[in-house]
Amino acid sequence: MQAELITIGDEILIGQTIDTNSAWMGKELNALGIQVSQITSIKDERNAIRSAILAAEKSAAKIILITGGLGPTKDDITKHVLCEYFETELVRNEEVLAKIQAFFKSRGREMLESNNMQADLPKACTVLLNDMGTASGMWFEKGDTIFVSMPGVPYEMKHLMSDRVFPKILERFELPAIFHKTIMTDGIGESFLVELIKDWENSLVAEEIAIAYLPSPGIVRVRLTAQGQNKATLEEKVLRKANELHQLVPQYIFGEDDISLEEALAAALKAKGKTIATAESCTGGYIAHLLTSISGSSAYYLGGFVSYDNQVKIETLKVSKESIEDDGAVSKTVVEQMANGARNLLKTDFAIATSGIAGPDGGTEEKPVGTVWIAIASEKGVQAKKFLFEQNRERNIRRSAMAALSMVLKAVK
Repeated sequence: MQAELITIGDEILIGQTIDTNSAWMGKELNALGIQVSQITSIKDERNAIRSAILAAEKSAAKIILITGGLGPTKDDITKHVLCEYFETELVRNEEVLAKIQAFFKSRGREMLESNNMQADLPKACTVLLNDMGTASGMWFEKGDTIFVSMPGVPYEMKHLMSDRVFPKILERFELPAIFHKTIMTDGIGESFLVELIKDWENSLVAEEIAIAYLPSPGIVRVRLTAQGQNKATLEEKVLRKANELHQLVPQYIFGEDDISLEEALAAALKAKGKTIATAESCTGGYIAHLLTSISGSSAYYLGGFVSYDNQVKIETLKVSKESIEDDGAVSKTVVEQMANGARNLLKTDFAIATSGIAGPDGGTEEKPVGTVWIAIASEKGVQAKKFLFEQNRERNIRRSAMAALSMVLKAVK
């Protein structure tokens, strides 16, 4: 079963808004056994909308999902174009109007005529009530193809998809069973990982299991997928092959099913009853942000320091002035003292410290941009490691954080 996604909005085309809707829908549809064959982003313009829908109808897709262009302003024309396309007319839906009126009343806001007009919907559609906003979803059928139009606001679209669209799709179509398993790896590049597990990967062919490598800074996700009629059978063979991968490269696997490094570390710290602190220079507090992005992080994260200036390193973290003068701020001796200083000050079990040259300026022949030292302090002492990343500042910060979290996760385990 194939689906096509059409996103409407000038704001997407000019880069003002990132199309996160398609990514979310693609993931959720795939979990149902529906493959997205194409994603099209178009202007809020009649001919563009009509042409995109016509092209999608002529494709092999049986499910066409449209987001955007359903607001109360004049530039939101999607439902008018849909009326033309399906040769129908707008009629006022009293149930929708009552919901819109209640929505505004509950917020103490005055309704305008343009808000009333959001209850005018194509006569030929099945209305999908929106409990999160004022723009209803619309379900059309033409032959054996369905067309669903939804608002572009992400949380409204997700509500409609989860509560209205998916149940109707499951009633309408007989879908194959599908099973995914994602193994999360770090500390090894994609090409090196592929080379290391090539014989195991070749064995997947006989099992009819598809593999995908999904790299991001510091992390490679390995996704296994099988489709068929019996989900229990699919799950058994995919999990068996996943277990084989765990045995092949245990040193590079930190979790499964899209768990993040910070989530894996949080679980490990909680399980062991351990605490952690941070002392960051080149990462500028990004590691602290990742650690505190997890609910309940106060149980293990006690605090940290962004010691960007050398004087802060010396006065707050008690880094030796001589070490900075002799070895430089980006050095093994300095990052080790930063980690020890943070751990001693906050009385934690572990402490992470980073010092590096994120770029694009500041590099030298001896210490080029991308040079990063990371240290982990614990009751067992301090371990430090030097990394050579790349020229991109944002990626260097991200990769430094991932490397630091990986190091401390291994130390906690």
